[in-house]
Amino acid sequence: MNKQMIIGALGFGILALAATTGFAQNMRNCAPRDIVVERLANKYGEARQSIGIGANNSVMETFSSQETGSWTITVTMTNGTTCLVASGQSFEAVLEVLPTAGNDA
Repeated sequence: MNKQMIIGALGFGILALAATTGFAQNMRNCAPRDIVVERLANKYGEARQSIGIGANNSVMETFSSQETGSWTITVTMTNGTTCLVASGQSFEAVLEVLPTAGNDA
């Protein structure tokens, strides 16, 4: 499992809670996607790390900065509006492998 899959799994959990159109459009931290991506890059040094399709054909993306460790999860709705769903510090990419079948260790 690569880091994008792990990050995506985290994001999909949040996405499942937040990706309905009504919820996302009521959030204050929404703007056209190009503006959000530019701000994450210029202000926080964050670049996209993972992407996935969620509920209602929304797109979940995880951005992070290797320099500062900041991270942001966004959801882009089909109308092109991108909303910030979660953000934080101490981003770390991990590579975990699933145990083989029949091995509970």
